[in-house]
This record gives sequence, C-alpha cells and structure tokens, in this order.
Amino acid sequence: MADVTLSDLKAFAAVARHRSFQRAADSLGVSRSSLSHALRGLEQRLGVRLLHRTTRSVAPTESGEHLLQRLTPLLHELDTVLDTISHGPDEIVGTLRINASTGAARWLLQHVAPAFLQRHRRVALELVSEGRLVDIVAEGFDAGVRLAEAVPKDMVSIPFGGTLRFVAVAAPAYVAAHGRPATPEALRDHHCIRQRLPSGKRYRWEFAKGRREMAVDVPGALLLDNSDLMVDAAIQGLGIAFVPEPFARAALDDGRLVLLLEDWSPADPGLCLYYASWRHVPPPLRAFIALLREVTEAQARPAS
Repeated sequence: MADVTLSDLKAFAAVARHRSFQRAADSLGVSRSSLSHALRGLEQRLGVRLLHRTTRSVAPTESGEHLLQRLTPLLHELDTVLDTISHGPDEIVGTLRINASTGAARWLLQHVAPAFLQRHRRVALELVSEGRLVDIVAEGFDAGVRLAEAVPKDMVSIPFGGTLRFVAVAAPAYVAAHGRPATPEALRDHHCIRQRLPSGKRYRWEFAKGRREMAVDVPGALLLDNSDLMVDAAIQGLGIAFVPEPFARAALDDGRLVLLLEDWSPADPGLCLYYASWRHVPPPLRAFIALLREVTEAQARPAS
C-alpha cells in the first residue's frame, strides 16, 4: 500500500509495544500529538482500527496485534540490513536482543557479556529476563536462552554452561525439627515452598532415579514465583525448596542450606541459546555465538 510509510509503521510498532503514546513518543523523539495524528492517519489509510484508546491506556486491537507480530521481526531485520550496509560487512554494529530466564541472564552477564562488550564496542547488548516463554521472533528478539527441554523444535540451539540439576534444599534447623524425607513421596508430609509458573500453574517437582521418574505436587502454605526468593525462604527455615542448583550453591557451600534427596536429583541437559533457523543471523548474534562457544570450550577443558 503506497500511502503507508516506514515511519508510520515504526510509529505504530512503538505505540503498540510501549502501550503508551507518551512513552512511544519519547522513544521516537517526537511529540505525543504528532504521533497520535500519524496513527489516526495510518488507520484511515488501512481502513481498520489498530489501537484501542481510552483516557488511561492504549492497546492493540486484534488486527493491530496481528500486524505487530508480523511487523516486529521485519523492522528488526531491516535495521540489521541497514546497519550492515552503513558500516560495512566487517564492522559489527547494532543491537543484540536476547530473551532469557533470570538465571540464564546472570550466567551470561558473568561469563560472556564482559568480553563481548569489550570486543564489540559498537554493539548494544539488551538482555531481557523474564520467566515466561515468549515467541522470540514475534517479539523482536535475536535469540533466546532456556533449558534445553524448553527450546522449540524448529530452532537452532547451542548448549552452554554444562549440565544442570534441580535440587531440594532446606535449612539445617528445619531438618533438625522435621527430619529428612527419604523419598520424593515423603515430601507430602513436609512444609514445601511451592512455585507458581509464569503460565499460572503450580510447578510439580520432578525427580528421577535410575529408570524411575516421578512428579510430585507437594503441599505447602508458601507459594513464590522466583528461585532467589525460594532460596531465601528456605534459608529462613520456612520449608523445603526445589530450585536449580546454582541458585542454592552459595548457601549450600556455607552451610545455610543442606541438600535433600540427592540420589533423586540427576543432572540434565542445561541451558541453550536458540534462534530461528529460517532467519538471517545478524553479525552481532554471530559474534555472540562465537564467544559463547569459546567460553563453553574453555570451561570444558580439564584444569592443568
């Protein structure tokens, strides 16, 4: 449609993403009134309403949401192509957006981000940490990081960080007062710190021993949605927590927590960085992958 300009589409994407005309206007460096005028003009030319507007909020209509999902990766791809043309194919510039869980983002900040930002000073690295699984393509991310089992099958995945296990932990005072559970079934007689998943469901604790696998819907009056908070609650003696081992490692090492049901907690494949197999891989992501592989190989080498 000839009358629809790139600036119109970028304006719509900004408003739909920020859910606010003012925040979108600030991000684009234009006035709120000019942005509102541009969006009304776009809706008129397309002949469809793209945004629900009230005095307090703005949100995409069904048509607007569909347009945003298709438009976001296209605008991101266009920005990448223009950066490459403007600066030459050998100079790495632009923005690299990665969606990750909090634990994965912490690992990347510790092991990869410092060297990456030092080597590639013209790349802006944006790590968005959240618990929910997102469609990285639809939401404009170059890549995502999740546990291997959660990576969509149609994505290219790159494992890193080694294996990972979930462990049951409790404070020594709790164990002294309530005893140690001998089997996962015995958790039903304990106070457990349960977890609410981003989907809204409660997480069932998963255990394995040899060929036996078990998922237990544990009891407990305390329900949290964050592994760091679950560790804190366990340290306070509020019950048994079930978390990825790295979150509890420091407290296990200094004795604030003890490990329970260790023979039921095997190591599983850990984290993977993943990206869409059908999309062009932008130079910043290629550089990040190369460094991630360097770090992974270095960590796998035996200490001399």
